[in-house]
Amino acid sequence: MLVIAHRGASADAPQNTPSAFALAESQGADGVELDVRHASDGTLVVVHDPLPPTVDRDATGQVDLRTALAAMSARMLVNVEIKNLASDGGSDPTMAVVEEVIGELSSAGETSRWLVSSFSPATIDACRTAAPDISVALLAARIDDERLARAAASGYSAVHPHESTVDGALVDRCHAAGLAVNTWTVNDPERIVELARLGVDGVVTDMPALAVAALERTSLTDVAASPSDVSRWARWETPA
Repeated sequence: MLVIAHRGASADAPQNTPSAFALAESQGADGVELDVRHASDGTLVVVHDPLPPTVDRDATGQVDLRTALAAMSARMLVNVEIKNLASDGGSDPTMAVVEEVIGELSSAGETSRWLVSSFSPATIDACRTAAPDISVALLAARIDDERLARAAASGYSAVHPHESTVDGALVDRCHAAGLAVNTWTVNDPERIVELARLGVDGVVTDMPALAVAALERTSLTDVAASPSDVSRWARWETPA
């Protein structure tokens, strides 16, 4: 099961920063999840919380997406969550951010390292249209039958349900539809092991060192591959 560091190793370093990403890698994470939104100057800022409309990138103290990607080695997978819903607050509720994110990822190197996620199906559909070679995932608190069917029919690589809604039946239905399951945000080692045994493909955690140790203790760091063959995310592989 992939260990995906939530905004980097955010339990031990400031979230969504190069130091958190570097620490996640040193703690054995397979990848990181980070959040991207527009600042007032149009820069793609790596930050989760809403920004006031007059705050530019320099005022946030956060890095832009290009700098964040450059802070990680080619070993690391990167899940970029796009924040562009009106409900995100302070975000540009348009598809302009999609074009910029896809442009940065396409120019940054091996596209199999990237996965773009959003709570907005329209945003994910726009990503699929702009770059069919980049994996995409639908975020939702719960993946019901309607969301699962849409994700499968639209060619998504994965779904990202909240961990409290994940059970073996959901994992089996998603895998049967050709979808990987990456779940968030899990910091309980017993639950991490339970999710791995259910066949979950990736777990998002604030504590990658804890997750890696829990899986190693139970020999669950490398289990059966997921059914899709779209990218390193979907094949459940990390580079040698």
